[in-house]
Amino acid sequence: MKKIAILGSTGSIGTQTLEVVQSNPDLQVIALAAGNRVEKMEAQIREFHPEVAGMWREEAARDLRERVADLDVKIVSGMEGLLEIATWPGSQVLVTAIVGMIGIRPTIAAIQAGKDIALANKETLVTAGHIIMPLAREYRVSILPVDSEHSAIFQSLNGEPADKIEKILLTASGGPFRGRTRGDLEHVQVEDALRHPNWAMGRKITIDSSTLVNKGLEVMEARWLFGVGLDRIQVLVHPQSILHSAVQFVDGAIMAQMGVPDMKLPIQYALFYPDRRPMTGERVDFFALGQMTFEQPDLETFQGLRLAYEAASLGGTMPTVYNAANERAVALFLDREISYLQIPELIAEAMAHHQVLQEAGVEDILAAEQETYEYIAGRISRK
Repeated sequence: MKKIAILGSTGSIGTQTLEVVQSNPDLQVIALAAGNRVEKMEAQIREFHPEVAGMWREEAARDLRERVADLDVKIVSGMEGLLEIATWPGSQVLVTAIVGMIGIRPTIAAIQAGKDIALANKETLVTAGHIIMPLAREYRVSILPVDSEHSAIFQSLNGEPADKIEKILLTASGGPFRGRTRGDLEHVQVEDALRHPNWAMGRKITIDSSTLVNKGLEVMEARWLFGVGLDRIQVLVHPQSILHSAVQFVDGAIMAQMGVPDMKLPIQYALFYPDRRPMTGERVDFFALGQMTFEQPDLETFQGLRLAYEAASLGGTMPTVYNAANERAVALFLDREISYLQIPELIAEAMAHHQVLQEAGVEDILAAEQETYEYIAGRISRK
């Protein structure tokens, strides 16, 4: 029986992880954490019977305690609660499906407690990869990628020496606005950006996919996960989302992982690695598919990807600024306070305003995040 803990259990990745658990009776969920969706967490507790569950706000935790008073489950809250869940005795794998830099401290605590990490939280490596990866090596724990693209690279590398990588080929669907110009995007509404052609995801990541910021974050993440330079990570726009990413080796051979767009596959692979388990669902029909196409990304229209390469090249605290500025800009767009094209504009302004600190610890990273939030708030209030 493999025992797991999940941070972000009520979100898209968290709920799909629980679907994988339902299909595999030798998986047991012993700890759950979520933001503030109390009713959904109550339902998960009653179905999966964890030993501990956490909510971000204490008010939500108080409500949850009353709802599940008839059950033997400990209810915690806040960052202390996340840290307790991340290090809960008995769990072997921590699924980090929580959104935002809030995931950094629990991930570090889990590594230090000897837990393997099924990583779905991009911000952890984007902003703190220089801390996380050496720590994982020190404590001899595995960082198992859950993102479909990074899982594809991980699978393509299986059995191959990492020092033989020539290039990582990181695929992107292109989102709902593939082929559009900047002029075409001037009047984009929230509903337009939330219509992803291939993937069903949360609101924030769906917007990030439409701007290609999500791909920029994945470039930074891949850099740390696989130990390659930015010049060896090439983004390919692949509208069909069948080839999830690939690795080109020094002899010219390319290994790729393909499949239908379904996040449960990389989740299950991470939870059972190196084993492969049967999984129901669709299969790729190459005859029906007919063809797969690839395009270069348009860095002029989708400036978020270009800015990601710039932030990663500058290093230090700049990736944190990129991530934090995007987080705030997307929230403002979803609240209809800024236009779609202002998302990359605010990211660029925040990056230009920031003074990079190269040797950044966790506190420096969190300070850079807060500084960026304050800058964006001030920038918007002056408009």
